[in-house]
Amino acid sequence: MSSLLRLNQVEAFIQKFHILHDISFEVPKGDVTVLLGRNGAGKTTTLRTIMGLNRVSKGTITFQGEEISNLLTHRIANKGIGFVPEEQGIFGELTVGENMRVAMKKEDEETTKRMEWVLDLFPDLKKFWKKPGGALSGGQKQMLAIARAYVNENELLLIDEPSKGLAPIIVDKVTESIEQMKEQTTILLVEQNFLMASKIGKQFYIIDDGKTVHSGQMDELKEDKVLMKKYLGIS
Repeated sequence: MSSLLRLNQVEAFIQKFHILHDISFEVPKGDVTVLLGRNGAGKTTTLRTIMGLNRVSKGTITFQGEEISNLLTHRIANKGIGFVPEEQGIFGELTVGENMRVAMKKEDEETTKRMEWVLDLFPDLKKFWKKPGGALSGGQKQMLAIARAYVNENELLLIDEPSKGLAPIIVDKVTESIEQMKEQTTILLVEQNFLMASKIGKQFYIIDDGKTVHSGQMDELKEDKVLMKKYLGIS
């Protein structure tokens, strides 16, 4: 299967701090790839660097065979990469409907179909269509953030910590939604909830101290207790 996204020995700084030292991985088209690692390992910085929010100081990032290292964020997004940041990135003062319309790159038949599909997936968004984004519950905000990224025809979705701070029943709903979305688009997922990640992901990469240290199939990782304890703190 061909690689949609490829990072090769990527390094990046945040201000004067050297956060990413050697990040290399590939995201196959049509699958869910999971980035795993302890808090502070560099997972979120990796996603933000892919999106051009942090500068690549060394190495390359290619998307569909084209180098996108250090392009402006809006240009990267226009190439077909959607981003659901950890802080969700919704507009609290805008209604759910306005949040969705602001996110839409174009209003055509295909986008309308995707809008209808995602509103069927998240009926709460349809229910609270005229409610301000800031007044939604944590789970509803996460649903809105995911819906905003999905409504455009993106080849790849980067999703950062979608289960963070959510009640277990809402985590199950978000898990179910991502499982349905993976039938439509390729996903690169950062997730601390290993149970959720192992349900959704097909392959994984472990990041530790800004370096890619291990990779493989998720089914194999679930059986490797030593590796899980060493890098993820899961016993």
